[in-house]
Amino acid sequence: MQNKTVCVVGLGYIGLPTAALLANSGYQVIGVDVDPAVVEIINQGKIHIIEPDLDSFVQSAVFSGKLKVYTTPQAADIFMLCVPTPFYANGEIPEPNLEYVLTATQAIAPYLKAGNIVILESTSPVGTTAQVYDILKTAGVDVENIFIAYCPERVLPGKIMVELIDNDRIVGGINQASTRRVKAFYQTFVRGEVLETDSQTAEMSKLVENSYRDVNIAFANELSLLCDTHRINVYEVIRLANHHPRVNILQPGCGV
Repeated sequence: MQNKTVCVVGLGYIGLPTAALLANSGYQVIGVDVDPAVVEIINQGKIHIIEPDLDSFVQSAVFSGKLKVYTTPQAADIFMLCVPTPFYANGEIPEPNLEYVLTATQAIAPYLKAGNIVILESTSPVGTTAQVYDILKTAGVDVENIFIAYCPERVLPGKIMVELIDNDRIVGGINQASTRRVKAFYQTFVRGEVLETDSQTAEMSKLVENSYRDVNIAFANELSLLCDTHRINVYEVIRLANHHPRVNILQPGCGV
């Protein structure tokens, strides 16, 4: 499958490492970012974000000719959407902003042909992959003959280049054929297990993973505040509590 061309849309903390890794794994990669300054920097073999080892991956990918970056999508065999999904600033209840996902989907529509793969990696509400399908169908894409799936990123900043390869991944297709085809793609560069499910279950799994981390980080921080009130060393409390066979409290930090 490495003779395929991959178009990675969104070159931030997930998109650029993914694009660089794929290029170093033998794929011809087209990177896409709406910021011309980012495009110029990467095409020089440089990086605009800080991540260990990313600079060498990008430099190797660009200088080998395997990674070329543009401000608009190009024809490819595999399209990966790695765009942001921030919250809207207004309102008491945070609501995810899917504008980047929807715009990126519309942008790749003219380039899709039978047999292509479309992968959404952005953290998204349940049903977003189905929206991608609907947008492409409305745009006139022959969606019955392309493969669409959700595969959430699950990496830790500071270890992205390692965890992109070593971590288990979840692939949830809009149908079984999509799941199988996208799984085969990830297995060409992921050493971890690639787990199969449907798109909605994959979307929910990503939200659960994030929520689990948030709850546990928040618990450690609330514990720190409580201990401070009573003038207790929170680190000693956590050390002692974690000797319980079913307790694993995180260390307090800057917040969720």
